[in-house]
Amino acid sequence: MKKIIVLLSILVLFVTGCSMSKLDSTNISKNMKILLSQKNVLYNVYFDGYKYYVPRGMRFKNKEEYNALLYDRDGNQYYLYVDAISYYHKIKNTYKVSPNSHYSERISYQHKTGYIQIDEVDDQYFVQFVFNYAKIESYVSKEKLVSAVNYMCYILRSIEFNDKVLESLIGENVLNYKEENFSLFKADSSKEDFLDVVDKYEDKDYKKDTDPEEFELDEG
Repeated sequence: MKKIIVLLSILVLFVTGCSMSKLDSTNISKNMKILLSQKNVLYNVYFDGYKYYVPRGMRFKNKEEYNALLYDRDGNQYYLYVDAISYYHKIKNTYKVSPNSHYSERISYQHKTGYIQIDEVDDQYFVQFVFNYAKIESYVSKEKLVSAVNYMCYILRSIEFNDKVLESLIGENVLNYKEENFSLFKADSSKEDFLDVVDKYEDKDYKKDTDPEEFELDEG
């Protein structure tokens, strides 16, 4: 009977992707270490060249091939940008820690790099989180800051690229991608930039994603 219980526990862990370690309600660094160190086994969003997992408790407001606007159960909005071109060219992480930010750190887990920078703006926090050649931005209250970063970890750790597909899409593309000004690893966005993106996706003339499917958060 004990063996059956153990096997069932392992199966549940594999299927849900949940962490055996409990997340902290106040410690961003501890939670990132737990979540980004785990290997993702779940996917529910697929595009040509890559796929990722949107956790339980989040929904798309709009999505395109390389961009998406999501929101969580508290109404916080998140802008996701997947930079397949930087991945294809293996652009190096050049981020420098910002001493004037509320929180700033270069990160590296599972052979993937990035950074997180959190700046206090108008009594709220503007979060820029880059990991695994993707970036998520959000503007949240102090009370929701930790949970917002947790959501970001679930998405960013899950992104998986398909090299063969990207080679066909980018390697032979008529555009000269080498002339692109890669800036993924520069924290040069602002709250105003983020709000402009949100306004764009909420514009009534902008094509909305009408897929009723709801993605819910893996509580871990």
